[in-house]
Amino acid sequence: MYHTWMRYFTPSPVHHRLGLVCLGVGLQHGTLPAVGPRTLDHHVALVISSGSGWFRAPDGRRRPVTAPALIWLSPGVAHHYGADPETGWDECFVDFTGPATTTYTELGYIEPDRPVVPLADPDGPRGVVGRIARAARRGNPLLEVETSAAVHELLVALRRARADIAPDGDPVLQSLARDAFKALSVTEHAARHGMTPAELRTAVRRGAGCSPKDYLLGIRLGRAKELLAATELPVAAVARRVGYDDPAYFSRLFTRRVGTAPVRFREQQGRAVPGGWSQQVPDPERPPTLTSFDGTAASGGAGAGT
Repeated sequence: MYHTWMRYFTPSPVHHRLGLVCLGVGLQHGTLPAVGPRTLDHHVALVISSGSGWFRAPDGRRRPVTAPALIWLSPGVAHHYGADPETGWDECFVDFTGPATTTYTELGYIEPDRPVVPLADPDGPRGVVGRIARAARRGNPLLEVETSAAVHELLVALRRARADIAPDGDPVLQSLARDAFKALSVTEHAARHGMTPAELRTAVRRGAGCSPKDYLLGIRLGRAKELLAATELPVAAVARRVGYDDPAYFSRLFTRRVGTAPVRFREQQGRAVPGGWSQQVPDPERPPTLTSFDGTAASGGAGAGT
């Protein structure tokens, strides 16, 4: 016995230019019949919120699926899955496509190589799917735009709900951030996590959307900005604080990445620090207010824009 509700629609070519378009949405529960083997020409995010079942990939290997979990169905990839006939499962799904899927895949928000993903909490994604279902009511003149925006939101919600991410962030990224100012190579960082460099690159790309080198560089330059803006430490001392023994190399790197030399950056930003200079390193949770380069006040942290 099972219950199902679904709706499919066809966005126009103009709506495809929004980057992502929703092609269908559904909510089902019970002892659902198996799906496949089949191959689709678009993506599907299938959220299993309770129950259990199985998934068979193109390699023929059948793996168990236990809620909460996400099943990614990728275009051009054969798949076969089903709920346990004894327990059944509760599922909701969204079919989608669009040119932005390439970017979301590069950033690790869509994972074609990881078809079954454990989730920590399905409530966030299910809430977004529910909004898509409500927007899909017949006669809604904003259907395509509302559902397109919600697909973007769904990918973020799924990324947040992954079970390998702690509530306060990705543990690998947290550890890298703690060690960012140490003189360690990417290979040495990987070894500290019991990973190969390739595995670390995959983990950081999935969590931050960039390489380990760029992730560490962003943290270092963000701290350098804080120190330059809120202390009178010499540039050479700032360089050492953020992990560079060669101040000339640090200055060249800072200039290339930030767009202005460290000294010039300090001159511009120092005008906005109330009460003059401080010898105290600012609290990263309460960064000083900075100005933009045209001298106007800018809200937000000192690391903004890194």
